[in-house]
Order: sequence, then structure tokens, then C-alpha cells
Amino acid sequence: MKKPKIFIACDTKSTSKARKIILSTKTNKLKIGYKFGLEFINSKKGRLFVSKLKNKIIFYDAKFHDIPNTMISALKSIKDLKIKYLTVHISSGIEALRKIKKNSGKIKIVGVTTLTSLDNNNLKEIGYNKTVKNLVIHQAKLAKKANLDAIVCSAHEVKYVKKIFKNEIICPGIRFDNNFQDQKRVMTPKKALFELGCNWIVIGRALTKGKIKNNLKKLITHLYK
Repeated sequence: MKKPKIFIACDTKSTSKARKIILSTKTNKLKIGYKFGLEFINSKKGRLFVSKLKNKIIFYDAKFHDIPNTMISALKSIKDLKIKYLTVHISSGIEALRKIKKNSGKIKIVGVTTLTSLDNNNLKEIGYNKTVKNLVIHQAKLAKKANLDAIVCSAHEVKYVKKIFKNEIICPGIRFDNNFQDQKRVMTPKKALFELGCNWIVIGRALTKGKIKNNLKKLITHLYK
């Protein structure tokens, strides 16, 4: 069996907490990358911390969503960080997606579909007339058209996305139990990876809250039992 691929979300503004997460998650049982979002990168010491990381798979969850020129300028401003994966909202439009992909170099551009904190009722509130499923299918088609390297979607939509999008699929909203917190569309690690076939899962609070090493052991046991 190939090593399960896990992005660990460093959802903090504390560099000491991020360092603890990295040091506490060393294992040869999993292929691990580290996801940093706006909270961390925009913190006082966060950007510098990421710039000094070596031999790590870095996933910058920036979720760029702007006009094409601004997105490309933002991309150029972070090329010193040695990022492997970078998220952009597919709803930025096909022109922006194509241009940022063209200028991405070695950075893998990851299209974000519909946030896992949203459900059909939320979409109606925003003004969409599609269901989550149909909207994600539509977004997957745009990601394919723009030749993006990867896509982010809930594990609930993986079976539909895989029919359209043949590159990497990354699934957030992963939980060990029924504590969904602010997520709506969630899934267990084992089902997301082995039954549904996503390439990467993203785990944050379920792993980084409390005793990280114990939580990591729990994750490994869950995946290999």
C-alpha cells in the first residue's frame, strides 16, 4: 500500500505552535505536507518561518480570488517561499485560472471548488441556483479546462469530480468523529483516501488540538487497521 498523503493544517498565528506541529508529526507511515493559510502567513513572523523551512512539502492555502493581473502579481510575490501547492478560487474565472497556471513555474496550482463549510442552503443565500453537487461538477470542468494541477473538494464530491478531473484531488473536512465544528460536508480519513480515492486529505484541528503525537498515532491506527 502506498503511504497515505496527509496535509496537516497549521491553523495558528504562533510560530512556536507551528514548529511543535512539525516536530510532533514525524513518521515514516505517512507522506506529510504542511498547509499554511492566511492566518499564519499574515502573522508577524509567519512568512519568515515558512521561508526558512527546508525539505518540507509546503501548501499555501491562499485562496487567491481576484482579477488576473492581481493574482499573477501576488503569485510572483511569494515565489521565494518554495511553495509546492497554492490554492486559487475556481470562481475567479477561466482567464485568471489560465494565466496563473501559465505563470506558476514549479508551483502546483490548486483550484478550490465550494468550501466544505457551505451546504445547499448557504449557496442559495449567496445567490447560486445550483446545488453543491452540480456547482462542484461545473467547477471541476473549469479546472480541467484551465489545466490546473489539483483541485480541492469535499470527499462527498470526489466520485463526481474524478469523472471529469484527472489530476490530484485534495479533500479537507476530514474528521475522526462526529465533532464537525464549522464544517458541513465531512468524511473519515480512511473512507476519503481508500474508498473514494482522493490523493490527499487535509487534517487540522482533529490532529493539532490536544496531544499531537497521540492524535497522530490514532490517525495511523485508523488508516492501517
